[in-house]
Amino acid sequence: MTLIAVAHGTRAPEGPVVLESLLAGVRTLLPGVDVRVAYVDVIGPTLSSVLASVPDGSRAVVVPMFLASGYHVRVDVPSAVAADGGRAIVTPALGPDPAVVAAVEARLRSASPDLPSAVVLAAAGSSDESALAEVSVAASLLASALARPVVPAFVTTASPPVPDAVASLRAAGHPRVGVASYLLAPGLFQQRLDASGADVVAPPIGPHPLVAALIAERYRAVTPPADPPR
Repeated sequence: MTLIAVAHGTRAPEGPVVLESLLAGVRTLLPGVDVRVAYVDVIGPTLSSVLASVPDGSRAVVVPMFLASGYHVRVDVPSAVAADGGRAIVTPALGPDPAVVAAVEARLRSASPDLPSAVVLAAAGSSDESALAEVSVAASLLASALARPVVPAFVTTASPPVPDAVASLRAAGHPRVGVASYLLAPGLFQQRLDASGADVVAPPIGPHPLVAALIAERYRAVTPPADPPR
């Protein structure tokens, strides 16, 4: 079978490079599986074109590399699969799985071994209330892991904006405020986090082994085990 990892897409040239590095880790975990990337916006290849390239008679597993199940996960991905004839199985998105939150924590700790006194979990944003609720779940998991206050905030579309969340925590008396990036790859949104006014800004999750393992796990969960060699 083919694993199609579908992401949003970015014009930042380093974005696809980071995702390809992440998928290299997935290929190591799934030897013999055809692992491909697709995008729902901004750049190609599109999910529709990658699905069309899967040979007739074969099925694919589509893993949405999104950290919350917003419009792209609920509408765009299923629509592309349906238009292809429904040959593909679509797995749940990556977030707010604890493995993703652990990767976010690791990136924050790498940026600041002396942890901030409060943290903003900065996500892309969505108009989908269920997606925002998933970000809140991730924030709660991160707060438990860090033993510090963590509030969710958003780069676009939803409230509060990341700079406002940073300012609110500082006004509440926290001497050092950090931003934990709930973004998978670098790009314009990560650049906005760097300008949020926080004392510490973690890098995006990127090719973290925990995320590679989660993508492989999503694939294995919906595929039958291979027959043992005879």
